[in-house]
Amino acid sequence: MPKIVIQNLNNKRLFSENSGRTLLSILQENYIDWMHACGGKGRCTTCKAIVHEGLTLLGELTEAEKKYMEMGRLESNERLACQCRVSNDIEISVADENKFPHIDYTG
Repeated sequence: MPKIVIQNLNNKRLFSENSGRTLLSILQENYIDWMHACGGKGRCTTCKAIVHEGLTLLGELTEAEKKYMEMGRLESNERLACQCRVSNDIEISVADENKFPHIDYTG
């Protein structure tokens, strides 16, 4: 059962009984507001997550993620929540440019 810790949301802890699902689907299942302007189709970078722990456990980069890294829109420690699949414990945070104004972020 993978555990996801969101550092800048007061270290919110989420658990998913089904590993291998996208990070975005797990966030939505747990009622976490997370930006995803393109509807989770990998066509933008608004759902990017900064990965503090477990980056290598999120699997290979998708073609969309590779494209955005080549364009300089994703850093090496960032993944698209709609593209990466969670099968192990990770620690993430919301990127500053994708924070919602109605949520009180920490750190």
